[in-house]
Amino acid sequence: MDVILRGGRVVDPANHVDAVMDIGIENGRIAAVAPHLEAEGAVLDAGGMWVTPGLIDMHVHLREPGYEYKEDVASGTRAAVAGGFTSVCCMANTNPVADNAAVVRLILERARQSGMARVYPIGAATKGLKGQELTEMGELAQEGCVAFSDDGKPIQSGQTMRLAMVYAGAFGRFIISHAEEVSLLADGLMNEGVTSTVLGLKGITRAAEEAMVARDCILSHTLGLRVHIAHVSTRGAADIIRHYKALGAPITAETAPHYLCGTEEMCMGYSGNARVNPPLRTEDDRQAMLEALLDGTIDAIASDHAPHHRDEKQVEFALAANGISGLETSFALCKGALVDSAMATPAQLIGWMSARPAAILGLEGGTLSPGAPADIAVFDPDMAWKIDPEAFYSRGHNTPFAGREVAGKPLHVFVGGRQVLQNGKVMERG
Repeated sequence: MDVILRGGRVVDPANHVDAVMDIGIENGRIAAVAPHLEAEGAVLDAGGMWVTPGLIDMHVHLREPGYEYKEDVASGTRAAVAGGFTSVCCMANTNPVADNAAVVRLILERARQSGMARVYPIGAATKGLKGQELTEMGELAQEGCVAFSDDGKPIQSGQTMRLAMVYAGAFGRFIISHAEEVSLLADGLMNEGVTSTVLGLKGITRAAEEAMVARDCILSHTLGLRVHIAHVSTRGAADIIRHYKALGAPITAETAPHYLCGTEEMCMGYSGNARVNPPLRTEDDRQAMLEALLDGTIDAIASDHAPHHRDEKQVEFALAANGISGLETSFALCKGALVDSAMATPAQLIGWMSARPAAILGLEGGTLSPGAPADIAVFDPDMAWKIDPEAFYSRGHNTPFAGREVAGKPLHVFVGGRQVLQNGKVMERG
C-alpha cells in the first residue's frame, strides 16, 4: 500500500463505522480498512483525529468564467481542500452562463489544471438563467453536469419549472430549486421582522421562500419527479418539505452553515458581510433548521459558498452583494452547532456533509469502502482557532463570522490518493 493512515477515529456513516482503525491507500483508492494494517509504505499518524470521507459540497459558486476577480476555479478548489472538501458542485451563474457545452468544458479543464478538489458542474436549467427557454440538458449531462439549476435567479414560471423537471428527469438528473417568489421580495434587504424595523431596513417576507418551496414540492409530488430545495432558511419552508416528504414526494433539501449558526442579529451594525440570499432569519428559524436536519426533513449541509470582492461588501448595506464565503469555515461552524452542542454525533455530521450529498448526486465519494476513491479528510476535532478571513485561500473574504472562536480543523486531505492538504496547508501540485 502507498500510504497508511494509522490509528484515527474512522467516521464513515455510509458503512456505519465509527471506530479506531487504519486505512490503506493504494493506486488512488481505498485498499483496506482494518484495526491494524502492516506498514508497506508511508505512514501518517492519525491518532486522536477523525478520519472521514472527504466532504462534498453540493452548492458552491466558483465564479469562473467571468468573475475571476471574486474567485476562480483554482482559488475556489484550494479553499475547498483547506476546508476538508474533496468534491464541490459549482453553480451556473457565471459569465457567460454555464448553459452550453463550451463553458462546462472550460470549468472542467480549469479544475483538471488546478489538481485540487474534484469539480462537478451544475448546468443552467434555462438559457441565460432567464427562466424561459430550457437548456440542452442532454448535451450538458453528457459533458458532466450532475444537476441543473438557475440558482440566483429563481424560475418564476410554474410551467417552465414543470417542463425543466420532466426534461432533467429524462436524463437521470434533477432540478435544484432556488425557491423565491420574486414578486414578494419588494426590494427587501434582510429578513422582515423586529430587527429590520429597528434598523430601518426594508424586510423580505418569509412567504417569498415558502410560497416557492410549496410550488416546487407540489410539482414533485404531482409528477413523481425529483427536486432538490436549496438553502432552506425558514421554519415554514421546512414544514412544507416535511409534509410533502411524508406524502412520498421525491424531495431532497439542503441548508447552509450560516442558517445553522447565524441569525438576523448579525445585521446589526449594517455590515454588508451579513447580507445573504435568502436572508439570515430568526433564532426560531435557526432552531428549526437544526431540528429539520435531525428528523431527516433536510438531507444535507451545503456552504452556498459565494465569494465577493471586498469592494462589493464594504459598502452601504443596501448596496452590498448577497453572499458569504463559506468553504473554509463550514466544518467548524457546523461541528460547533451540532456536535459540540450534543445535538448530533460525528457520524451524523459527516453524513450531512459527505455521504448524503454523494447519494443525492450519485457520486462515487462519500464513503471509505475498499475500492472507493481515496478521497479522505483527516480532522483535528479539538483544534481551536479564530476565523480570520484574511487567512482564507478563497479570494472572497466576506464572512459575518470573522473573529468567532471555533474548534475543529482539517489537517490532511487526500483526493484520489494524492495528498493536497498537509498539516493544514494546501500543497502545491508537483
